[in-house]
Amino acid sequence: MRLGAVIITMGNRPDDLKALVDSVARQDGAPVEVVVVGQGVEVTGLPEGVRTVALPENLGIPGGRNVGIEAFGPGGSDVDALLFLDDDGLLERTDTAELCRQAFTEDPALGIVSFRIADPETGVTQRRHVPRLRASDPMRSSRVTTFLGGANAVRTSVFEQVGPLPGEFFYAHEETDLAWRALDAGWLIDYRADMVLLHPTTSPSRHAVYHRMVARNRVWLARRNLPAPLVPVYLGVWLLLTLVRRPSAPALKAWFGGFREGWTTPCGPRRPMRWRTVWRLTRLGRPPVI
Repeated sequence: MRLGAVIITMGNRPDDLKALVDSVARQDGAPVEVVVVGQGVEVTGLPEGVRTVALPENLGIPGGRNVGIEAFGPGGSDVDALLFLDDDGLLERTDTAELCRQAFTEDPALGIVSFRIADPETGVTQRRHVPRLRASDPMRSSRVTTFLGGANAVRTSVFEQVGPLPGEFFYAHEETDLAWRALDAGWLIDYRADMVLLHPTTSPSRHAVYHRMVARNRVWLARRNLPAPLVPVYLGVWLLLTLVRRPSAPALKAWFGGFREGWTTPCGPRRPMRWRTVWRLTRLGRPPVI
């Protein structure tokens, strides 16, 4: 199985980026082809054989990754699966690529694999990095309903069947949008605790646009993918959860601004999932209202 890797960067972590690329080069088995997409920057200083794409502006996380996908042919068709890795991460083990090949080969219905993210100093995996509701044991692998955007592998047949990441999202929830479309098409998603990306512990709210993007894209996610009766239920649950978490006044103002924006701006094509997919998500432990 032929693997490629897509890494997007804004050029402010060149040492981390090179360390990540080196960790990909150390993988066992056949070499993993690497494409680095510079978001508004020209990337230099990488090993020979690493392809780079310099974009004139930052297209956002899904937009940048979509450019990386197309660098491997239409829909990534030149390879069988693509690894998506954060530019400040590091593959802990040298057998991660081989584990991906084995997982996809053994299960033809497996479309996406979500890696475990661990802090490089403490080894701790944050609960938010375990893509399921029962997240107390990050060392337990399982079937899941979404995945982590900066530490995963996707079979390129998934993109061929359901399309690319939603570029208009820019940041936040683009993984769940792709996951729901993939699950509706019959693909499976696994969380694998033995496939590890080392990544410093951070808070997503460090990004200035976090609260607005999270709220706006949550609305877009529902409008694009959920059956009409579930849209108000899903968004109502998340509104209550947001209020219970008691964000600061500026954060709450940004959140409500994004929530309003999600209703008043185009969200892309609407393709509501089938009710049997709703039931399938529910059986996997995460009905699409939570």
